[in-house]
Amino acid sequence: MITMNVLKSITHPDEIVALFKYQLGWNAVTRKQDTKHMSVAAKRCYEYLNQTGRSFAAVVNSLDGDLRHAVRIFYLVLRALDTVEDDMTIPVDEKSDLLVRFYTKLEEPEWTYNKSQEKHRIVLEDFTSISKEYRGLASEYRVVISDICQKMGQGMFEFLHRDVITIDDWNLYCHYVAGLVAIGLSRLFSASELEDTIVDEDTELVNSVGLFLQKTNIIRDYWEDMVEGREFWPKETWSKYADTLSDFQKHSNIHPAVSCLNDLITNALHHVPDVLEYMSRIKNQSVFNFFAINEVMGITTLAACYNNPNVFSGVVKIRKGQAVSLTLKATNMSSIKSIMYQFASQIQQTTPKTDPSAEKTLKITNHIKSLCTMGNSAVTTHKYSYTIYGSVACNMVLVAMTIYTYWDSIAALYSLFKW
Repeated sequence: MITMNVLKSITHPDEIVALFKYQLGWNAVTRKQDTKHMSVAAKRCYEYLNQTGRSFAAVVNSLDGDLRHAVRIFYLVLRALDTVEDDMTIPVDEKSDLLVRFYTKLEEPEWTYNKSQEKHRIVLEDFTSISKEYRGLASEYRVVISDICQKMGQGMFEFLHRDVITIDDWNLYCHYVAGLVAIGLSRLFSASELEDTIVDEDTELVNSVGLFLQKTNIIRDYWEDMVEGREFWPKETWSKYADTLSDFQKHSNIHPAVSCLNDLITNALHHVPDVLEYMSRIKNQSVFNFFAINEVMGITTLAACYNNPNVFSGVVKIRKGQAVSLTLKATNMSSIKSIMYQFASQIQQTTPKTDPSAEKTLKITNHIKSLCTMGNSAVTTHKYSYTIYGSVACNMVLVAMTIYTYWDSIAALYSLFKW
């Protein structure tokens, strides 16, 4: 509910303003999709995207031209493939065949899969709608989607039959499930001619962008993955701190658990320089917003998880108001650098002197900060988006002023707030 999100941001008036502006549509970052002239299958795909990736849907729907629908279908195809991988109830032999041959289902108009128990199983149960829309895309989009789907399915098959042991394994697994996504998206951007070919030619750089986001998700999702019986943290790292990965769930092991967490976050931070370089090459505003929002959410999530024992008892989430504030501000390189600078500083300030990875953490955060200040006079040392004002009284006055200013609109639209 909107009221709960406001309460969570009560000491961050700028977030409250952002929540109201976002809900009322006063932003240039996301826009609603007109579905009146969509086919039945296209409308279903639009609905499935909102159901399975609500935050992702907002930026997809804001992409320009026919790229919007191509990326929507790309996401749903890979979401269906990912649902197969995540479903631990599918027998290994059956799952193996599905993963390797999944890309061929794009050309089978009647193919569906109705045995999944995963929460996003609708994309498998109505894969006919997704594959129909895929076949209606321009050939330059279809070849990218099919190619990435084939490579990802093969990679998932590989790791279905072996564990993530070394850091190299971790990088390879993240390449298969996220680096390939970034590469595919970049190819779609170039195919649309909204971006120059330079965006997809440097595949190593693009892959690193994907690795940053996937590593962030894997780090954050420790508890959820353990509950589902999945292990994606690399043994080479966690074995330095425990005998088994599940040992981190024991309260008695919380100190080594947090040390391992900080070690992996430090590893993920090494991709931030590549993220900054990649973002600097994007010219189209809708494409920039698409990537920028995901990347700043990544650094924000890492900062929230860093040195945080709550990662081992639940999923750490950032405030809705914080996320919306980031969304509205991450529209240019100066803003991106300011946000990256802020959260690199936050991690730096919370780095324990006794942490085994402290030296490496401080080194990479200093490097990130130097990149963010280089040729960027907009970066300042104040809290960019999340200033905590001097007193509770000041907070309450600003909140009251915000509510008073927008009260008529808020009252009229309150019934529509469904967060």
